[in-house]
Amino acid sequence: MAGTSYKSSGVDIEAGDRFVQKISPMARSTFRPEVLTELGGFSGLFALRAKKYKNPVLVSGTDGVGTKLKVAFMANRHDTVGIDLVAMCVNDIVVSGAEPLFFLDYLACGKLLPKKMLAVVEGISEGCRQAGCALLGGETAEMPSFYPKGEYDLAGFSVGVVEKREIIQGKKIQPKDLLIGLASSGLHSNGYSLVRKVFFEKKGMRLQDRLPDLGRTLGEVLLTPTLIYVKAFLKLKQKVKIKGAAHITGGGLSGNIPRVLPKGCAALVRRDQWNVPPIFEILKKSGRIDAEKMYTYFNMGIGMVVVVSPRDLDKALSLLKKLRQEAFVIGEIVRGDQEVRYV
Repeated sequence: MAGTSYKSSGVDIEAGDRFVQKISPMARSTFRPEVLTELGGFSGLFALRAKKYKNPVLVSGTDGVGTKLKVAFMANRHDTVGIDLVAMCVNDIVVSGAEPLFFLDYLACGKLLPKKMLAVVEGISEGCRQAGCALLGGETAEMPSFYPKGEYDLAGFSVGVVEKREIIQGKKIQPKDLLIGLASSGLHSNGYSLVRKVFFEKKGMRLQDRLPDLGRTLGEVLLTPTLIYVKAFLKLKQKVKIKGAAHITGGGLSGNIPRVLPKGCAALVRRDQWNVPPIFEILKKSGRIDAEKMYTYFNMGIGMVVVVSPRDLDKALSLLKKLRQEAFVIGEIVRGDQEVRYV
């Protein structure tokens, strides 16, 4: 009688080793000079160039992709969610003024399916290249019977660095400062539990449905990756005093802008200053969602908000245009109690 092996329990260690070998070139394509290790070790080593800073502060962030993964499973398309994973982490740390240095991922599945997982890691590598950070390492966990067949979960972790005196905290924001909204690519990676309920459960729509206002299939729109604002933001920071910044994720504009406002300040947002992408109007009508709640649930076409003084506005907009980052003046700071008001 043959003995029980790990493979018989559903975990193929050799397949896992082959997978690491295949993804190693992807990770190496993201390496910066500070990386001191190769993939496969117990940890990743990254040399902080301390001479570059007088008082360096490390900034960290962790996040996932949420139920947007369910759409990826439905479409059997896995090359964009890795970009989402990186974006959710690096966009969070860059608003503090930090340059993302490295990224680590955690990929868990019921059974390791190399083709599918390679597409995910290629997306993660592409996200790291867009952010200028190194994919320093990660973990691929094969967990039989824990995840449904063909499904997986993703989590990410990023570390960046900023000079202490350059940390962006919003403390000096004051009335008459202006809000610049950086355009999103669509839904990004938030609100997908509601999106799926509206489109697939309530309306019975299919991913291959092509809606006139979208110009693409519903699946293509829903799987559009989150924009990574890192390079544009850091270049803007070099030329303009950024007084505060908010990554517009879960909670929408209404929930995220107040996180950077000091006491005594509120944000007055003018909703006629940018064109809301059609997907949001389709979602609003299809789900009969209250207009005000849309600004709490979704980014509504604005993926990041930057606060600058009026004297820096023209310089900021000019630079963002050169960087091909679509941007709008969406409002201003007024006196109030750390809230968002809409007109």
